[in-house]
Amino acid sequence: MKKLESSLKNMLLVLTGVTIISVALLAFVNELTKGPIEKANAKALSDAVSMVVPGFDNDPIADKKMQAVNGVEYAIYPATKQGKYIGAAVESTSMGFGGELKVLVGFDAEGNILDYSLLAHAETPGLGSKAADWFKEGHKGSIKGLNPGKAPLVVTKDGGQVDAITASTITSRAFLNAVNAAYAAFIGGASADATSGATRKKNVEHTDSTAVAADSVSVK
Repeated sequence: MKKLESSLKNMLLVLTGVTIISVALLAFVNELTKGPIEKANAKALSDAVSMVVPGFDNDPIADKKMQAVNGVEYAIYPATKQGKYIGAAVESTSMGFGGELKVLVGFDAEGNILDYSLLAHAETPGLGSKAADWFKEGHKGSIKGLNPGKAPLVVTKDGGQVDAITASTITSRAFLNAVNAAYAAFIGGASADATSGATRKKNVEHTDSTAVAADSVSVK
């Protein structure tokens, strides 16, 4: 009996020791990789901003602002060239078929869509993941040049003007909801702070459109 108790005690001690060592190793590895991962993420974001709002000469990421719309915070990266506001990139998320879908949308100073980058998603490979290209210029569902302030982006199946991804309407709706929400944040934040008085006046005139764009996020 004593031998059995001794064996159990030894096993527990060994397991405890292994656990402590494993946790310590994981913490050490995490600390080693934390810096490189953060740098990689920062570079990926910087590259995405450069793609969706080209031509700026400031540092949009350093000038980042947060804007609340319907209780949700959005990151806005204002872009300027020779001191003149040329647009902004806005991060936005929405729930797709498989999980959260995160996009970065670029707008010019007038609120027209320049480009976008699909930063992350959990959609089905081969279907929902097509959102990375489907809505880009030259593709069937292109949203380039559209202005959500004039009319919220909606798939044709729901009476809108944007072709949904084939066999993936839910993902398409989620994507467009994210873009509409990004526009609402854009109008409510970056453009009002970074542009001239004339543009501020334009933003006031778009108040109703902003409300429509923000409400469209709830479309199912």
